[in-house]
Order: sequence, then C-alpha cells, then structure tokens
Amino acid sequence: MNILLYGHEAEKLRPLIEKHAALHIVSKDPDTVVCFGGDGTLLAAERLWPGVPKVPLRNSRRGARCIPDPPEVVIARLAQGRLVPHGHLKLACDVELESKRAAHHLVALNEVSGHMGRVTSSLRYRVWFDGQAYGSAPDHEIIGDGFVVCSPFGSTAYFNQITRGVFWQGIGVAFKYTNEHTTHVIVPEDTVVRVQITRGPAVIAHDSAPEIFDADAGDTLTIRRAEEKAILLMPE
Repeated sequence: MNILLYGHEAEKLRPLIEKHAALHIVSKDPDTVVCFGGDGTLLAAERLWPGVPKVPLRNSRRGARCIPDPPEVVIARLAQGRLVPHGHLKLACDVELESKRAAHHLVALNEVSGHMGRVTSSLRYRVWFDGQAYGSAPDHEIIGDGFVVCSPFGSTAYFNQITRGVFWQGIGVAFKYTNEHTTHVIVPEDTVVRVQITRGPAVIAHDSAPEIFDADAGDTLTIRRAEEKAILLMPE
C-alpha cells in the first residue's frame, strides 16, 4: 500500500510506517493519505487528494473527527488491513458572482458558509429548497449575520456552534443570528439548496480553504450532494 504523509509533523510517523513491509511511503499517487494533525488537516488533505482514503490521526487538542488512539497502534492496524472504510457525504457548490462576472465550483466535506462582509451591515438573502422558497412571507427575505450549509460530517463544527445540535442524515442549513424563529433546517440529502444574496456585501467560504469570495446583491449559490464521497479508514 502506497502511503502519503500529510501534516506539519507528519514526518514523525515515518519510522512507524517503515516498520511494516506492507506500507510504502510515496510523495504522489497514494493509495492512502495518513493525516497527522486535527480536523483542519483532514479537510485540507481531502481538498488536495479528493476521494483518496484518509487515516486521520490526532496530533492536536482539537480533532473531533480524528482517531485518538496511539499512532503506532493505528498504523499497525492499517498494515494488517484492519481499518474499516466509511464514506461521508460531501457538498458541491456552484457560486455565480454576477456582480463580478465570475463563477466558482466548490466541493466541501464540512460546509459552505456566507457571512456579512461589513460588520455594521446585516446580510440579506433568500433560500430555496428544490425551488420552494423558505422564510417568512411575503418576500421570504432573511436578515442576519449569514448562513451555513453543511453535511452531517460538518454538523459537529460551525453548524453545532450556531444550533448546539448535530444531525446524521441529510443537509443542514443554519441561520446565523437572523430574524427567523428557527436556527436551522435539515432537508433530505438529494435536496438542491439555492441561496441568493439580496443585499451585501457578503463573503463566501468553504471548509477551512484559504479561498474566500466576495459576493453582493444578485449573486447566487447552488448547493447539492456531491457525486463523490470522502473515505475515512477508521478502527473497527
């Protein structure tokens, strides 16, 4: 099995991996990526090697999605074929920036989020689920700090900080300090979620990616279940 090490201190794992004849360290085209860090390291690895199985080893005080067991134990299980693959839903997001005549395609394991771009001005936007408008009548406009559209995997992160809850199936949409009576909505995973900015400015981000996009009135995000899944190799 070809193993690629990822993380600021991932080289510390090299001696542990070299003990196993079944494991070979490579610098490209891996069969498996061993991530050594926290949840942010895992998210970055999934962006760089989408769909390649990941072994997320915790090397951080914050790593809820990472394996807390000693690295030597997990690596031995990997070499013995005793880690179990788990597929996790990802989100695909098409960002149409009419204000800048630009478009971007994003894929997120955790979430796509929009936030007010000016601290003194609330963000205004509308949301549709499979073409059905959501929000208070008559205009269905939501006013607040922003929104988060997330997967079940990401519901333990930003979504949880807003709602104090998690979910295990579907797609979650959380509303950040808005005029809505509810903090969130959870819809089936085959739902297409569309968000249109009605008054900006706004900033659009996904997972812990360094790319952040400025958005304004008329710009839209269309978010759906991605075709591919993230694969994590976890203990039995």
